[in-house]
Amino acid sequence: MRKSTRIVFILSAGIALAVSCSKKESAGTPATDAYPAIAAAFGTNINPAQLANYAAQGRPAYITRDNTGTNAISDAKATLGRVLFYDKALSINNTVACASCHRQSFAFSDTALVSNGVEGGSTGRHSMRLVNARFAREAKFFWNERAATLEQQTTMPIQDHAEMGFSGTAGRPAISTLLTRLQGIAYYKELFRFVYQDETVTEPRLQECLAQFVRSIQSFDSKYDAGRAVAPNDGAPFSNFTAQENQGKQLFLQPPQFTGNSRTGGGLGCGGCHGAPEFDIDPNTRNNGIIAVIGTTSLDLLNTRAPSLRDLTRSGGALNGPMMHTGIFTSIQQVLGHYGAINVAPGNTNLDQRLRPGGQGQQLNLTAAEVQAVTAFLNTLTGSAVYTDAKWSDPFR
Repeated sequence: MRKSTRIVFILSAGIALAVSCSKKESAGTPATDAYPAIAAAFGTNINPAQLANYAAQGRPAYITRDNTGTNAISDAKATLGRVLFYDKALSINNTVACASCHRQSFAFSDTALVSNGVEGGSTGRHSMRLVNARFAREAKFFWNERAATLEQQTTMPIQDHAEMGFSGTAGRPAISTLLTRLQGIAYYKELFRFVYQDETVTEPRLQECLAQFVRSIQSFDSKYDAGRAVAPNDGAPFSNFTAQENQGKQLFLQPPQFTGNSRTGGGLGCGGCHGAPEFDIDPNTRNNGIIAVIGTTSLDLLNTRAPSLRDLTRSGGALNGPMMHTGIFTSIQQVLGHYGAINVAPGNTNLDQRLRPGGQGQQLNLTAAEVQAVTAFLNTLTGSAVYTDAKWSDPFR
């Protein structure tokens, strides 16, 4: 029987309170040395006795959307999700992790046109930023919305033949092989026992924990947020903005006025699809005129999702990767040029109606000053903590 130390505290009211403390741990708090494999793999990066805060992060009062559903974030499950997100053991040859395509330094995107998969494979589309996925109106995932939930999405790249390889086709193992592999790894034995009270590794548990980690990644410390916190609404001038940034905000939010398909007044209408203050995509959008398939001459009309516009750029204005599912644009100016003169390509039967007033592609007749103002405004959506906070970083480092 483990020896205990009995400590007596004398309270001011004269009542003696006896507390028995084990040499190992106090009741309800896991001892760090109870998880030697976790300590060996992650050092001080992960401590079951002192978890990072994922579940109780603050967010501004004006952020009201939340697509968490029934999978509420807990510190323990999000911590396990963090390990899974960064672990290359989730690919067939131990070379690719989720984080290989979604890098913290680029707001969980990739600066490459396509991201590398296993054995020469690659992603078919540019890797989407994951910031603020929890706060989007659109609850479906992937550019073409083929995953109905984030939970479903998390294991689909694992089972993609080119990305992480557990496809169960062409001689490749299925995800059941991965589950057996993970169950044999010492730190997963301890992590699953810590989180679920048993060591069983299942696909639903992977999905649950990965989705919680991804939903925990949030960015609300931008210049925009500082201004919005003291403004009565999004449309009011922000006191911390320059005149150019306020002009860009108004151009972004206000709908355009058209004569035929030619803009004759008003703003650019960006906010009609990318609504403030979350700047997420409207679930009812159709395609935006980019209908190519990377590396082919085929058409793909089904790409209707987009990431939040938050952290489109990082500090200094550098892009967090090329834009659109094809990565075709490498500057905000190019994107505005595309929306400024929409070309309705032959065969595009799914172009969003907001981009074709009068049945024709919109002509916004942008001036150089308007382009510069909207660019300046989009740069105010960049935060800082999402790039540096250790709870979202690689625990293996």
